[in-house]
Amino acid sequence: MDEVEVVVAHRQRATLRVGDVFLKVDGDPAHADVEVRAMALAPIPTPAILWHQPPVLAIAAVPGRALGLLGEPSAASPEAWAAAGAAIRRLHDAPLPPWPGRRLDDVAAELDDECAWLLANGVLPAEVIHRNREIAGAALRPWKPVFIHGDLQITHVFVDGDEVTGVIDWSEAAPGDAMFDLAIVTLRHEERLEDLLAGYGTDVDRDVIRAWWSLRSLVASHWLIEHGFDPDAPGCEFDVLRSRMREP
Repeated sequence: MDEVEVVVAHRQRATLRVGDVFLKVDGDPAHADVEVRAMALAPIPTPAILWHQPPVLAIAAVPGRALGLLGEPSAASPEAWAAAGAAIRRLHDAPLPPWPGRRLDDVAAELDDECAWLLANGVLPAEVIHRNREIAGAALRPWKPVFIHGDLQITHVFVDGDEVTGVIDWSEAAPGDAMFDLAIVTLRHEERLEDLLAGYGTDVDRDVIRAWWSLRSLVASHWLIEHGFDPDAPGCEFDVLRSRMREP
């Protein structure tokens, strides 16, 4: 029997790897249902589904390696980043999935709640929170919904050389803001945005992408702390928020 590797584990879900098979166990069966449906609709490479018996989803590993790791420089070539951008464009140009996405009002309310929690608990200087809340406001505008991945972290995009071989973890897929996906894949790798856009196209609002960098980091920090992760680790959310203070 192959060694069992714990990829991620917290109170909501766990992912185990056994050889070339990933076993995803989720306390909310709706997440796996969305993942299965989204991968069937997505016009880009996704993992093969081996079987699905709630609460467990078994998928095959995709070839290649992740576009990069959180908190570390990406070793992927500019061409690989451009290929990732082109794949994201194909996804965003596809027909919308037939389930609802998040509403703008819900995003704004979550941002307010999480900023209040950060301030009340003193985990960051107030001026850092206020400045990033100001920047994040640019993302809170009406958007034309597209098919988004919804959690397009750099570790969820796999490449082999300069080709995208698979995009994993589709449980947050829904209609949403295209700029959100572009922001999440470049979060903590902001220097690779132009490489990504070489494949995606330049008809984007860079200020909105930057706003999502702040917004995502603000709203994610509370969850990370409560689930045993450290947003203050080098290159993580708190570093993203502090880096905004050095910008005009």
